[in-house]
Amino acid sequence: MADPDGLERLWAPYRMEYVREAGADPAGCPFCAMVAGERQTDLIVARGEHCFVAMNLYPYNPGHLMVLPNRHESDLTELTGAESAELTALTQRALRGIRRVSSPHGFNVGINLGSVSGGSIASHLHQHVVPRWGGDANFMTVIGRTKTLPQTVAQSAELLRSVWEEVA
Repeated sequence: MADPDGLERLWAPYRMEYVREAGADPAGCPFCAMVAGERQTDLIVARGEHCFVAMNLYPYNPGHLMVLPNRHESDLTELTGAESAELTALTQRALRGIRRVSSPHGFNVGINLGSVSGGSIASHLHQHVVPRWGGDANFMTVIGRTKTLPQTVAQSAELLRSVWEEVA
């Protein structure tokens, strides 16, 4: 019997540990653990005084990264002026870096505020920067429901690190 909404389900129980760790408690936040140097520091592209840039562990496209405040905060309106300014500056720098290394046709840049908006880790604000190319949602994605990524997250991170100082 088909699901009433017509959607197929891809069960990914391995993600539950990651989602559970994203609770409101900063002690269980994977982004706070990155700031502290306790896990997944290989995903970090650059650090600022108030914010940092990290690759998305589950990218939509190659080069998909996030810009995050170091401080555990969920609401954009609660960032300090310095945090807001650096979040914007690092986002601009990320756009320049991605343009330099992979020449995308466009970008999706955005923040999901709250879990109902699609944020799987809603307790720690993060701005997504997703490079887009014409045809990146092609038949493989639409019909085959498979995302083809031509490079690994580690390769994307290394490319961005290699130009980070040049795109300041």
